[in-house]
Amino acid sequence: MLYTNLKALLASACFIFLFALNAAAAQERPANPFGYTPFSNDKSARALLTKLSRSAPAANPKVIGLALSALDCALGQGMSPARNLTVIDYSLVSTKPRLWVFDLITGKLLFQELVAHGMNTGTNFARNFSNTYGSRQTSLGLFLTKGTYIGSNGYSLRMEGLESGFNDKAMERAIVFHGADYVDLSLAKKIGHLGRSWGCPAVRKGIARKVIDTIKGEQFLFSYYPDQQWLAKSQFLNCPSSRRWAQK
Repeated sequence: MLYTNLKALLASACFIFLFALNAAAAQERPANPFGYTPFSNDKSARALLTKLSRSAPAANPKVIGLALSALDCALGQGMSPARNLTVIDYSLVSTKPRLWVFDLITGKLLFQELVAHGMNTGTNFARNFSNTYGSRQTSLGLFLTKGTYIGSNGYSLRMEGLESGFNDKAMERAIVFHGADYVDLSLAKKIGHLGRSWGCPAVRKGIARKVIDTIKGEQFLFSYYPDQQWLAKSQFLNCPSSRRWAQK
């Protein structure tokens, strides 16, 4: 009898422990910011797009919509939801803020920043994009942020390119998110454009660590330009399982 009672108590304790463990793990995982998988409720998705657009009036709602469409596709393919979404619009002039970081849970704008493009991508305006090693050009598409490290550009963030043929060589090319002294408006006034990188999205050095610590660790970054080849062939913008929240 005593043995039976002890066995029952041990089983009960194990169940409680496993339940608590699973609950803790669930709390650590980011919740799907859309409440559905993926975007299965048009109303909630439209509300999120409206909220993000209102929080960043300087951003093009069409570009935000495309970023959400790409994210929808990624979630539909089984990728884990992330709390934050970074959007870069390289169709804008380099001397204007063209990087936005959004909190997908609250819909709030966390950062609005200048961002450099690659030296062979263009001068004041971005024009050319590449996935080729040594091109010193920016890459387009959806990225997944990874871990941080201290390198030649200081505190930096590795990024994994998710789009075959457009940015999947990012790791090989050492395309990372970092701060740079040349991302400076006073310098831009002298030379006529923002300083340029070797293909990396570089931001002001004074804000780099805060941005990196916000977007690091399996968060999404969407790099946009109205490049017709990319728009037509992107696996995340032409995803049969996702809805499109903006016209390409």
